[in-house]
Amino acid sequence: MRSARLFIAGGFALLCIIWGSTWLAIKIGLDSVPPFYGVAIRFAVALPILFFLMKLRGLTIPGDRKSLRLFFTVGILSFGLPFSIIYWSEQFLPSGLMSILFAIFPFVVAILSHFFLADEPMNGYKLVGIVLGFSGIVLIFSRGLHWNEDFAFLGMLGVLVAAVFQGAGLVLVKKNGREISPITLNFAAMFVGTMLTALFALTFERVSDIRLDAKAIGSILYLGSLGSVVTFTVYYWLLKRVEAVYLSLVAFITPITAVFLGALILGETLETNTFLGAAFVLAGLLVANGKGLKKLFLDSQRKEPIVG
Repeated sequence: MRSARLFIAGGFALLCIIWGSTWLAIKIGLDSVPPFYGVAIRFAVALPILFFLMKLRGLTIPGDRKSLRLFFTVGILSFGLPFSIIYWSEQFLPSGLMSILFAIFPFVVAILSHFFLADEPMNGYKLVGIVLGFSGIVLIFSRGLHWNEDFAFLGMLGVLVAAVFQGAGLVLVKKNGREISPITLNFAAMFVGTMLTALFALTFERVSDIRLDAKAIGSILYLGSLGSVVTFTVYYWLLKRVEAVYLSLVAFITPITAVFLGALILGETLETNTFLGAAFVLAGLLVANGKGLKKLFLDSQRKEPIVG
């Protein structure tokens, strides 16, 4: 049991570090590769690694209609559409701001879970947290109305839409994908996402705009291996083993990591309204999980495991 807790804690820390840094890696890569090609190539790097891991563990892709429908839907909602939107949006926005806006993801999951997952109903904590979180988003958008970049406001809207898509994909996985290996689910859904993003790239972008310099190669390799293979496999693995409240705290820490890295490496600066809005969003995340956090604290006092 102790080793299991260590693996869970290690997986949680890994997600916070890697996902917090992916916003920076995307921003760096966009200097050399157009957004849709960037996503498609990132996924194309990740797929052979996932396939190798599947073969290593003797895993196969289920061929029943229910599983195939899940792969197709999750591939669009969790990979194809949101990643395309995020890459496009980050051309116009600081990486730290992107991560803060995407922090509405747990609120989307909470709302959708109430309607589609019988064991995760809405409660007072979640409701207050959602109000706080979306108040923070309103504060951030109040500055975005006067942003200098022509497409910055559309980019901000795009991040929110991407969070909604990914939230819907996660709820689908929680409802219908419990029996499927995380590696298999990741591979099959990402394959669908790769086809969709490649279609976007071939339709809207030019291959001649790709510059495979050191920044492009480093960004793609990092995002394809760690940002896609490791994070989503670990995330789906944790999703089956820990309480939702524990896992949702990843969304609290990744924006802090992203803002710090953006300021340190890219010299990004955010407006006062952005930091105030971020405070509301992060406070909302804590309040929304107040009931679960209280339970975790009481369980730890009684030395009960947090494994679900």
